Amino acid sequence: MTANIDNAGVRKAAGTTDSAAPAAGATDHRTGPWHDPALTPGARADALIDAMTLQEKISQLVGVWVGASDEGGEVAPFQHDMEEAVDLDGLLPHGLGQLTRPFGTAPVDPAVGALSLSRTQERIAGANRFGIPALAHEECLAGFATWGATAYPVPLSWGATFHPELIAEMAAAIGRDMRSVGVHQGLAPVLDVVRDTRWGRVEETIGEDPYLVGTVATAYVRGLESAGVVATLKHFAGYSASRAGRNLAPVGMGARERADIILTPFEMAVRESGVRSVMHAYTDTDGIPSAADGQLLTGLLRDTWGFDGTVVADYFGIAFLKTLHGVAGTFGEAAGAALDAGVDVELPTVKTFGGPLAEALAQGLVSEALVDRAVRRVLVQKAQLGLLDADWRPEPPVLAAATGGNGSVGGNSQALRGTVRLDTDENRALARRVAEQAVVLLRNDGTLPLAADAGAPARIALVGPNADTPTAVLGCYAFPVHVGGRHPGTPLGIELPTLREALAAEFPHSELVTARGADIDGTATDGFGEAVELARGADLVIVALGDRAGLFGRGTSGEGCDAEDLALPGVQQQLLDALLDTGTPVVVTLLAGRAYALGRAVDEAAAIVQSFFPGEEGTTAIASVLSGRTAPSGRLPVGVPRHPGSQPSTYLAARLGHASDVSSVDPAPAFAFGHGLTYTAFAWGDLVVERGRATTEGEFTFSCTVRNTGARQGTEVVQVYLHDPVASVVQPVQRLIGYVRIDLGPGQAAGVRATVPADLASFTGRDGHRIVEPGDLELRLSASSDYPRLTARVTLTGPVRTVDHTRRLHMSITTELLTDTP
Repeated sequence: MTANIDNAGVRKAAGTTDSAAPAAGATDHRTGPWHDPALTPGARADALIDAMTLQEKISQLVGVWVGASDEGGEVAPFQHDMEEAVDLDGLLPHGLGQLTRPFGTAPVDPAVGALSLSRTQERIAGANRFGIPALAHEECLAGFATWGATAYPVPLSWGATFHPELIAEMAAAIGRDMRSVGVHQGLAPVLDVVRDTRWGRVEETIGEDPYLVGTVATAYVRGLESAGVVATLKHFAGYSASRAGRNLAPVGMGARERADIILTPFEMAVRESGVRSVMHAYTDTDGIPSAADGQLLTGLLRDTWGFDGTVVADYFGIAFLKTLHGVAGTFGEAAGAALDAGVDVELPTVKTFGGPLAEALAQGLVSEALVDRAVRRVLVQKAQLGLLDADWRPEPPVLAAATGGNGSVGGNSQALRGTVRLDTDENRALARRVAEQAVVLLRNDGTLPLAADAGAPARIALVGPNADTPTAVLGCYAFPVHVGGRHPGTPLGIELPTLREALAAEFPHSELVTARGADIDGTATDGFGEAVELARGADLVIVALGDRAGLFGRGTSGEGCDAEDLALPGVQQQLLDALLDTGTPVVVTLLAGRAYALGRAVDEAAAIVQSFFPGEEGTTAIASVLSGRTAPSGRLPVGVPRHPGSQPSTYLAARLGHASDVSSVDPAPAFAFGHGLTYTAFAWGDLVVERGRATTEGEFTFSCTVRNTGARQGTEVVQVYLHDPVASVVQPVQRLIGYVRIDLGPGQAAGVRATVPADLASFTGRDGHRIVEPGDLELRLSASSDYPRLTARVTLTGPVRTVDHTRRLHMSITTELLTDTP
């Protein structure tokens, strides 16, 4: 018998609650085949469905947005301006599908929050006939989004690492923390491919290339799922392709762009990661909202790709079918359309899948078979998570450890407060490694690295709005930004060293003087004078520019914080120009959620260091790169524009998308996708194309050598791009098909060997089918998308070949250390 603890520490038997009990007159089913772990999850779900009433089945398809109690009591429903009050007493006797963000809604001590969730889960299980608890989900876009948890770099930084294995390690750590306090599902990763950098949610994406996005996101999913947490792919599909980079705007793209760019990362993750959930996108494409797109959510995702998990709604997305898209006249019609398309769970709270769906079912407007289809997927997942097991207990691991496994904490919640630490030393070290590998050195005239000893600059002027701001390293889904702003009296919960503090620690022999100069998005220039005076009297200027993360216009980057152009927000560019005019060497450091045009600094700055909201250890990572203690190894996941108004533009443009004599607009970036400098030099050579002719179902092989010819350790990222000079439909000039990081000491060399299947040359043909065409190709071995180092010219022979979702998605690329000396 399980037990719970009320606020006074009194233990009560499971199934006895103060305000909720099984529906009157209903038979209690505390035992049954659904509790038997020897049966398959599907068999257990089928047995449950046969025993459930229609209302009980519907109740498994909804969530309730709640917040854990910081006193250890049961969670309380969270009210949002887009929802009505939820009657838990009326709902729980029928069961409940999900609990929305019990930890991520308000600040709560992790241990006390776990107690609150545990008590709530016991209430939920005790109130329904089958003893089924809810599945709890949270955001985990840049770490577990709760008070006191590690704030890792944002996904755009994941892309900058070009290191999927490291991102998998990070995701596993995030998943372990979530699972330890009773969370079952994480709403990440984002697989949207950047199409317009003005979009506010660029910080949440992994980059502008579908292969990079797919490989890094797949690694993240594997890591999260390895910890027993259900990962959620989002936003399926096309959210990032909204017109003019506006959040939740219509999407205008053709079927080929959708298939070859937008859908590719999702396909990879579904096929290779073991992902168990997908979230539909808010947007509509060519008039069809994703939440009502059966060809997308059922035809492609399930019938073709074989996905068998749950499809969950983006928050309020089903209601939007009525209120925003206008394809449903009532909330009942919206519920029916979403269920029919393949949406299984309404989030964040009961709205359309509640009374409106029940009424539509009663009127015969929606088939009960659709409810059965969705609830089966939900119950299978609950069985997989152990939530249907007879010996299920509400205490999560941290609570079981604290209570000795008997549910008693010896009095009240105060005994638990402070006993759970979600920002461990190990987590911080991992966050630092990710941040270090994500820092991108864009430009360097030799000023960097700076000596950190007695040879360091005597006087460093640190200027800029991000110079002394703790939260400058955080994206909009980091808890201190996402939620903490609504609770100004609450401590941050984690240590966030400012750039000033990190530089003071890194350069103890330098005098560090600081001036803000300007606000992030302010228009005042009265701080310029002090900044310029400090710069003129210094040996070096480090200017800290970028963004302030926020939501819906409360920041310059983040959800709903779209940009009209890509000029630095506010008067930051003017401040930067004023500092360049002083003649003192200027090192530009950017803590931002997107890439901005940098004007004169592209050619005049001593150095430019780009970071994308690098998390709690981000300033330490930046300082270590400036000193050379860490060798810079990041590469751009999105290009840095040369001009503020040259969007939308990505490196994946076709020939007509590049500079020409018939347009006055040059979209060429200042720094291209994949660009990143090091503190050493690399020589590429010895290209051998071992198999340069292959059939349209064959493969190519080649090898080359990469040598570190400098005096420092460094990392080269070998990027392989495919160029198809002649194709039956217009193609991007080139696209990434593989990459590998190589760490080499001075004088060391590595052999690189690659096998490239013809499948990687496939694209969507004129008839809508994916094909491989015969013809000449170029495999460009490059240091970035605009810096090819070696080119292998190869030829495909034979007939046009049609391929499908079973095609090969990767080239094989291996490295071998050849020598330790020059």
